This record gives sequence, C-alpha cells and structure tokens, in this order.
Amino acid sequence: MIDSTFGPFSAALAPGAASSLGGEGTVASQVSRILDDLDGLAGQGSAASTAPTGQVHAAAATQAFVYLFAPLFQSFIREHPGILLSFRTTPSTDQTLVDILDGAVDVGFASRPVVAPSLQVTPLFEDRLWLVTGAEHPLAKAASADAAEIARERFILFERGASIRVATDAFFAKAKVVPATVLESNDTFFIKLMVRQGVGVSLLPAWAVREEVEAGTLARVPVEGEPLSRVVQLVTSGRPLSAAAKCFVEFTVARRDELQALARGNPSPA
Repeated sequence: MIDSTFGPFSAALAPGAASSLGGEGTVASQVSRILDDLDGLAGQGSAASTAPTGQVHAAAATQAFVYLFAPLFQSFIREHPGILLSFRTTPSTDQTLVDILDGAVDVGFASRPVVAPSLQVTPLFEDRLWLVTGAEHPLAKAASADAAEIARERFILFERGASIRVATDAFFAKAKVVPATVLESNDTFFIKLMVRQGVGVSLLPAWAVREEVEAGTLARVPVEGEPLSRVVQLVTSGRPLSAAAKCFVEFTVARRDELQALARGNPSPA
C-alpha cells in the first residue's frame, strides 16, 4: 500500500517545517494530498499492467468489409492502444476458414453459412443486398424492382466463389432469372465505377454504396420478394484465444447493434 511505502515521508520533514509551511495542519493536508496522488498513480499503473497487449490477426474474403469494419477497427485501436490489429483479405471465405484452422488468423468474418465442428461461429448482423444503378438509370427513382425488371438488366457481378456472388446466384436461381452478365470482378470499387458509368447494374450491400448514394452518383433500389440478404458471422477456432484476440472478439460482439446500423447504410455514430 502507498501508506506503508511512503509512511516515513511525514517524519522526514525537518524540524520547524510545519511553521514555515503555514502550520502543522497545512503540512498534514499537503502530505495527505500527495499520498492521494500517489495512490491514484498506483491505480493507473495497475490498470495499465492488466490491460491486454499483443497482436490480433483478422481476415475476411473481400476488401468490401473494409468499408463496413473501418469504424469498428478505429474504435478498437483507440480504446486498446496496447493491441496491434492486423487485417487482411483472403481469396475466398474457404481460405479464411483454412487460415483460422491453421492458426494463421485469430478471427475471421464470413458472410455465408459455415459448417465446421471445430470452428466457433457467432452471428453479427444481417446484410441485405440492393439493386444498385447509376444516378441516371430508369430504375434509379423506382420504389422497388421486381424479378421481371431485373431480368432485363445487364449485370456487373462479383467473381464466382465470392460470398456475395453465392447470395446473388441463389437469388437469380430462385427468381428464375438468367442474368446478362457483362463484367465480373472481385473489386468493389471497380464494380461501383462501372455501374456509375452506365455499363450495367449490380447487387451490393447498402454500406458499400452509402457515400455514393449520399453524393447522388449511385442509387440503391429495394428488390421485391423475399429479402436478398446474408448473415455476416464472426468465426474463431475452438482453441483458447490469446488475451488480445479475446478482447477483440468481445469488443466486436458487444457492438452488433452498431454494425447492423452500419450495414443498413446508416452513418457511424460519433
């Protein structure tokens, strides 16, 4: 305790110091304040020593997640300066899962069903896909678009194997639509650019086009019928997590509501 460590402090005052400092009561109050300050510093040091440190390796199969998770990562880094967060993209969700199983990645994000007994899966939020068009497209001002209207469009889609492509292919099959695909890419920015240039339309999450919709360069249109959506999940191995990785997982899960708001295209709260 501070009192026992610094107890001799008051006894070390030179004779007559009390009167020169304004009286015995003044010295006692000053010593008390000093001891209180030292107690506070000791508490801060104790808190700092118990704060998790280390590195967290996170991964997802698409660069698009950077748009969604950037506010979350910024908040985590600000609140946990002792933890280094490393985020990278993988060629596919399957590769993300392999990296988790191999121990190369601590935490992964997947937006398609994950079936593996050795993995722990935590649903985070529902991610709805919208028909995205250029600002001057005939459907840009439409209240919604049905399967017949969609079938007449030329599509710019993600490459096969991407989780978002799996969701769109399932939608097309259920709606009995054979899309006229003019371009495929794994780059969200490129897809948005081509849509803006009028090359075709696409199916994208609201959060991926929030800034463009606000700027009036792209439009998002609800798709009629069964909601075109997927569930984004946090995935870890069944092995014990490091303190840093556990901290990141708990931080992320605690902010599911915030992530759901961002997924709907709402701005990140200040």
